[in-house]
Amino acid sequence: MTDAPAPTQHANRPWFFCGIGGSGMLPLAQILKGRGAVVAGSDRSFDQGRTPEKFAWLESQGYALFPQDGSGISDPEQILIASAAVEDTVPEMVRAKELGCTRMTRAQLLSGLFNSARTGIAIGGTSGKSTVTGMLGWILHAVGREPTIMNGAVMKNFVSEEAPFASAVVGNGDAFVSEVDESDGSIALYRPAVAVLLNVSLDHKSMDELRSLFGDFLAASRVAVINADNSEALALLPYAKSALTFGVEQELAQIGVVPGSIADSPVRQAALIIDRHDGKTYPLTLALPGRHNLSNAVAAIAGAVAAGVPVGQAVAALAGFAGLARRFDILGTSASGITVIDDFGHNPEKCAATLRTMKQHPGRVIAFFQPHGYGPLRQMGAELAETFARELGPDDVTFMCDPVYFGGTVDRSQGSERVIQLITDAGGTAEHLPTREDCASRIAEIARPGDRIVVMGARDDTLTEFARGILNRIA
Repeated sequence: MTDAPAPTQHANRPWFFCGIGGSGMLPLAQILKGRGAVVAGSDRSFDQGRTPEKFAWLESQGYALFPQDGSGISDPEQILIASAAVEDTVPEMVRAKELGCTRMTRAQLLSGLFNSARTGIAIGGTSGKSTVTGMLGWILHAVGREPTIMNGAVMKNFVSEEAPFASAVVGNGDAFVSEVDESDGSIALYRPAVAVLLNVSLDHKSMDELRSLFGDFLAASRVAVINADNSEALALLPYAKSALTFGVEQELAQIGVVPGSIADSPVRQAALIIDRHDGKTYPLTLALPGRHNLSNAVAAIAGAVAAGVPVGQAVAALAGFAGLARRFDILGTSASGITVIDDFGHNPEKCAATLRTMKQHPGRVIAFFQPHGYGPLRQMGAELAETFARELGPDDVTFMCDPVYFGGTVDRSQGSERVIQLITDAGGTAEHLPTREDCASRIAEIARPGDRIVVMGARDDTLTEFARGILNRIA
């Protein structure tokens, strides 16, 4: 396979995505197809019959789908898009090498598209990237900028009958809004006009590695937008050529919240946003609960300001923001008053934000967590256990099944049992059951009126179906 030049050099060549249904691949495929490219792909989930409605929709939109047996790679002109983690023994990789096809990673393709835009707005940080990307994309759309948006989650504002999996928007304007990933180091590939840094905390890399990556990210941008409430993010301010700070708590933040102005409920909140450049205030209403989502909103407003949108227009636009699928997504409440929430929380900070939001209001919390792999569980299992033990009370219950495993070579020696033991050692109430079906049965057995059940986990589209199944059981 040959090395990959910029994707703009290949506009008229056919593209093939290995793992086309994944949250990182699908929006890129949509952007290329929306720009007129011929796009095909394969996916292990397609072969296994998982999420059939997604693949039926892809086929209805003109994407050719193939089994993951190499049969979809048939032309040396094809450009193969595959994660850097995909092994060379996968049939698509073997066939592409035989034909001499160009191979690009997801990050190479995305950064190439992003860097070719006149106004690239990159959202970085350990937590909140997808939500802020959706918020900022919605603001730019609402003010008529017609942005292209690349997200790792479905944005409810852009969902329609024709676009049920709206994790991307193809716009005609100069702005390209995208979340960028630090976990594989690919954040270094981007050259943003605006770089938004939300937070820096333990996830896939060590803190020293993260500080270096995010510092270079800010240095590469024309304007850096930095969370003044996060001490690790704020410490990277010297890297920025030009900076705009935001924050909910920090009263020196240039775009902030008027102290004492926050009012919240289990499903929405309001606050006064202040532009400390001139002291003007603007009333924000947000159809999402949680202090972390207020911080996300202020980040999106600041990012929009750095891209040339007046503060008042950005604040007004967020009143119409509908949220993202699997981001504190309230699926429904049973007749007996048990609410089921679907959430993407998968690292300590994301889980803490969700649990903290739920504990702001009365009612027992039943938290189900599906680890998104054995490797992440080894790396941050102790921190996850500490999070669940700290954020939940003695009456709350945590359930955990075995980590998700779809095949491949991975060390499976440390599983969920260790995390559950750490939670109980710290005084929490937690149970490990090997399968999530076992967990669902146990949750339905113990659920009582007034409970909030949250299903948490990443990299598995069937978790939403699983959460809906629990709601149906208790209904």
